[in-house]
This record gives sequence, C-alpha cells and structure tokens, in this order.
Amino acid sequence: MPLPTATPAPCLGRGGAVPARYRGPVRLVVLGGGGFRTPLLVEAVRRRPELGIDEIVLHDVDRGRLAVVEAVVAGTARPGPGPRVRTGTDLRDALQGAGAVFSAIRVGGAAARVADERDALRLGLLGQETVGAGGLAYAVRSLPAVLAAARTQAEVAPDAWLLMFTNPAGMTTQAARQLLGDRVVGICDSPTGLVARAARAAGVDPAAADPDYVGINHLGWLTALRSGGRDVLPELLADPARLQRFEEGRLFGAELLDALGYLPNEYLYFFYRSRELARELAAGRTRGEVLAADQAAFYAAAGGALPRAADLWRAARLQRERTYLAEGRAADEDRDEADLTGGGYQDVALDALEALTGGRPARLVLDVRNGGAVPQLPADTVVETLCDVDATGVRPRPAPPLDLHRLGLLASVRAAEDAMVHAVTHGSTADARRAFALHPLVGSWEAASPLLAGALARVDPDWPWPRPAGTAATSS
Repeated sequence: MPLPTATPAPCLGRGGAVPARYRGPVRLVVLGGGGFRTPLLVEAVRRRPELGIDEIVLHDVDRGRLAVVEAVVAGTARPGPGPRVRTGTDLRDALQGAGAVFSAIRVGGAAARVADERDALRLGLLGQETVGAGGLAYAVRSLPAVLAAARTQAEVAPDAWLLMFTNPAGMTTQAARQLLGDRVVGICDSPTGLVARAARAAGVDPAAADPDYVGINHLGWLTALRSGGRDVLPELLADPARLQRFEEGRLFGAELLDALGYLPNEYLYFFYRSRELARELAAGRTRGEVLAADQAAFYAAAGGALPRAADLWRAARLQRERTYLAEGRAADEDRDEADLTGGGYQDVALDALEALTGGRPARLVLDVRNGGAVPQLPADTVVETLCDVDATGVRPRPAPPLDLHRLGLLASVRAAEDAMVHAVTHGSTADARRAFALHPLVGSWEAASPLLAGALARVDPDWPWPRPAGTAATSS
C-alpha cells in the first residue's frame, strides 16, 4: 500500500489524524540498555500500544547493570499486556530483525566523565559532560563505539531507524550518518522542555504553542513562541516576574535575557557564565562526581537486593532529577515539580518513531542534516531545529536568519565538533588536537595537548580508534 501522508500539526509534538500503519510489529533495540534511564523508556513504550512495539531488546556490555535494569523494569511494570522485554550482550544478535534502534551508549561510565571534567578544571577551563573540553573528550571515546554499532546495524538491520541519544548527540549523529544516512535522527529533550516551560510561564498551552528554535545540540535558542498567530515571547522576556516561574528564566536572569532578545537552551549557561562556573566547579564537586557516587551506590545496592531494585531506582531517579543543572541554581532552590514529572527524551523519541512508522505526524526539534534549513551553515552539518516528521521521513523547517552572535558561536563550536568527528573517523590525533584548540571554551593549542592525552587514555580497548590511512598493523 502507498505510504500515508498527512499535514503536520501546527505545534510542537504530535497531531493530526492517525493514518493506517504500514508496517507490522516493531522490535525496538536499546543500545546501552543497562543505563539508569532505560526503565523510563520501557514505561513510555508500555503506555503507547499504538506504536506497535511488540518486543524491546536491551543490549549492554555490562551484565550486572543489565540484571539490575531488568529487575527495575519488572518491578515497575503495570498490569496488562505490553511488549516482551529481553536482555543480551551480543550486538549482532540484538540487532537482528530490529525495526528501530535507540542508541544510549555511555562509554566509560560516570567515572570517565569525572576524569574528563577534572582534566579541564585543572587547566582553568570549564568541565561539563557535553560542552567544551568535556564534550570533546566524551566524543573521543563515544564515537568509536557509535561507529562500530552503526557498521553492525548497516549489515544486520539497514532499514531500521536509529534514534541517537548517545552524547554528545550532535557529534554522534553526524558520525553515524556516514554509515546510515538519513535513517539517523538525533534526540534531545532540552529544546522540547524549554518550549513547554516557556509556554506555561507565558500562559500558553504547551501543546498549542508554535515555536521557532534553531541551533546545534546543547547550543540553541528559542526565538519565537506563537499562540493563535501572535508571538508571546517578547512579552515573556520583558516580564521579570514571569521569568522567575521557570528554569531558564531563573537560570539566565531578566537582565541577560533582555539583552539577548531570545531564550537560550539551558546549556548556554556554560557559555554565558563559563569563567565564573569554572571557578565554582573547581572548588567543589562536579555534577559528574555527584552522579558517579550516586549511581555506584544505586547499582551496588540494587544488585544486592534485586527484589527491591524498583523502589531503589525510584528514589535515586528523583534525587538525580532534582540536582540536574544544579550549577545554575542557589543551594536552597529546588527544581519545579513540572520539570520533574514531565516527559523526557523517551517521549520525544517515541513521538518521532510513531510518525516515522505511519502514525500521527509530528513537529519536533531534532538533530538532523541541515540541508538548507539554516542557510548560513554547511548543508551536510547536523543542526538541531524544528522538523516535520511523518511516514515519508524528517524534514527540517526553514529557520529564521541567525544574527552574528549566534552564527559566530554556532560556527565556531560546529567547526570544532566536525573536526573531532573527522579525527575519530580517520584516526587522526592531529585533527583531534585541532578540535580541542578550536573550541571557544578551550581556545588554546597548548591546553589541547593534555586534554587530548587524557581523553585518549580513557578510550575503551574494545572500541579503539582506527589506524590512520597508510599505517601498518603491528603484532603484539
């Protein structure tokens, strides 16, 4: 039968009539299935039988973590029918018959993140998991694993959609596209959360909001928020009382937002306050150190008491969410309850998957090939922008022109990220050092050398860098 078509909804999220599904039951494979957030994904799938997912395969290289997550998933299951859930450590076997693949790999775990962040802080630079030196160091070890998984998927399940959660999502999406093309879609919940929070603060139904958002992963801005055809964002930015009602308004403050004239993604905090943050983080525990301790405690406790794993997970999850981006909040300031209970990356991904497999069309902020959506950036680079999604694919919408501030920042960060993708793909340490040096939060050829050395020391031997072209293999 022909692929169904429908006009996408004029707001962020799902909408429109539900066309007939054009494919059979879907097997969903989760790479990095032993991760802490996996139970949220499984729960979200169970709530949406219209997706047609009849089996979820959780793949991970860590059997212990898989056992814990399997126990949590069983303990949080609601009565009634739902997809089968199985676990495994063999990648090729897991990918057999996949209709969709969610990549949530975390190479090196929380301990490697701590080392990434501390390496940067020792040099007086900002240390953060996905931003600046920390993000590039993360890419050094993430990209080989992502490329290896994409190669296997290209052989075993080339028609499956790959929805990329593995951070840094802009770089991992760019890398996987080299092997799987437009079947790769990058997922981040930050833009969707930003739109929802801003809409609520402006007195607008988030489901009916019509936004303009453009950037790259963890570096983007909300530039318009229409309701009934009227842009309510200028009024919101001019109202200090309303800005205090939501996370980003408090994070950036009325003075900075008035100067900018648009609403930044929460991760722009690391750019707009980089010097102050580096000093603060160097003096205390980083977010990575907090998570490393908390996750180690959770997996150890749950592994020794699997019948209680679900209860332990619920408590650990609430604490984890309450401390998210705590760098930007006062010590006595909690996150909004709406931020803690709202949908996350799993709902964005499932909205996209439903649309791609013939369900409701959607309008979502996704990481995709630019094409001509942002004409000031290269066509082949990955951007994070508003897209129309349906059974025919993902189409980024034309974005409003960038001013010099945003264009300059996007171009400089994207240049560093593209250099790192090229470096790992081709095994070039020279390009990797160049990537560190080019990034505006590093900006030093000298600092790039120790940053790269530390990152290379944490590359997993199971996913090594390729040898540069022209070099011969050596026997051990």
